[in-house]
Parts: sequence; C-alpha cells; structure tokens
Amino acid sequence: MSRGFGVAAGLEPVVAASLAERCAELGYDSLWSNDHPGAKGLETLAEFAKGAPTLDFGVGVIALDRQSAETIAADIDRLGLDPGRLWLGIGAGFSKRPLTAMREALPELRERLPEVKLVLAAMGPKMCRLAGSSYDGAFFNWMTPAFAAGKREDVEAGAAESRHETPPVFGYVRTAVGPDAAGRLAKEESFYRDLHDGYRTHFARLAEPPGTVGVAGADPAAVQAALAEYTALDTIVVRGLASATVDGMTAVADAAAP
Repeated sequence: MSRGFGVAAGLEPVVAASLAERCAELGYDSLWSNDHPGAKGLETLAEFAKGAPTLDFGVGVIALDRQSAETIAADIDRLGLDPGRLWLGIGAGFSKRPLTAMREALPELRERLPEVKLVLAAMGPKMCRLAGSSYDGAFFNWMTPAFAAGKREDVEAGAAESRHETPPVFGYVRTAVGPDAAGRLAKEESFYRDLHDGYRTHFARLAEPPGTVGVAGADPAAVQAALAEYTALDTIVVRGLASATVDGMTAVADAAAP
C-alpha cells in the first residue's frame, strides 16, 4: 500500500510548491488534485511539480462531459507535465449514459495520451468491472473500508474476465485532524451527498450516518489508525480537509504521513 496526498484544484502556487516539498520529505508517493469548473487540476499538478518533481502526479478526476481528450492532451503539453509520471483520473460527469460514455471514450484517450496512465472513476459494480477490464486503474471516492473492499472485488472480477492482472486501485479518503475535524468532514460530505443522482444513489448504498465517511481524528494517532482500515486500496490518497494554507495543509499531511 502506498500513500498520496490530494487537494482541491486552485491551490495558490506558493502553497502548492511548499506542500509538495513537504509531502516528498514525508514519504508520499504521489500528489493529486481534483478538477472542477473553477480550476483545472492539471494546473495544480504543474505547481506541485515545482516543489517535488520526482513524485508521481494524479488528477482525480476530470469529467469528460466538460473537457475533451483533445483539450486534456493540449493542457498536459502546455503545462510541461511529464506524461510518464501522470495518472489521469477520468469520469463521466453528468453524462446520461455514463458506462457507455466511458467505454466509448477510451480509444481516443489511448490515441491522444499514449504515455499517460488512465484511471477510471468507479463506484457502481459495472463501472468497477470496466475499470478492471480496460483501464490502467480504478479510482474510488467516498467509501468506507468495507464498501471499498466490495468494490475492489468488482475490479478484480473485471480484470479476471479480461485475463490480466488487477490494475491498481486508488481512492480518496477525506481526512481532517484536530478539534474541528468532525465538523470539517461533515461539511465536505454534506456537499457531495446531494450533488447529483449518482452521489445520492451512492450514499444511499453506503447507508452510513452523515459525517462519517472518511477520517476525522483528534490527533495523528487517531488519523493513522483510521487510515489503516483501508486495506482494499493500493494507494490511499489522503484528501486534506483544511484551510488552503501551507500550515493548514501540511498539518494534515504530517498527521497522515506514510
């Protein structure tokens, strides 16, 4: 099991570079950013690369209903990102037929991004099987350790059907530390619970109380114990829930360090 650190896209460059340098010192293997309409994840990764050029980088995830394969390829080139170090997480966004969309998108993505490792955002069983059968990895989001273990079995089943090894399974684990940790996790989770039908269905399947899907620890020992439960993930991507400052983010990175 390896460990990455993830943030929301749009982190200030000086914060991103300092955080990346600290994560490299702490032994993280990769740095990740999400992608949203207000900021591009690939641009945040470019700032990370200035502080820790030897780490792998990942964006989790770019919705293909907002950005095309052509646009993504152009951004990677424009930003000077090393495609050999890049894990590109992609998802269907608000596509009406998400499984079909992600199956049909793959050939063009392979053609335009031949060196980039493609990771499929997967929650339901069919999408997990597609990740296992056709993509270079699966990316989980908002899962408990037990639920992630079940979804990993779906990824493994997809790989077995295609007669190749199971690709790596990544997953965001929202993580907060300190006296306000529980409140930070609850606030983040409440936003996603009602974001769209896909998330509403997902949280209904989880059937977990609000504010409990992730890690909220009073201190580093509590954080480490909770993260250790995510044994189904090959890479835990610690998604830091803190103020977007050097001190705020590095406090989470320190507490959750591998």
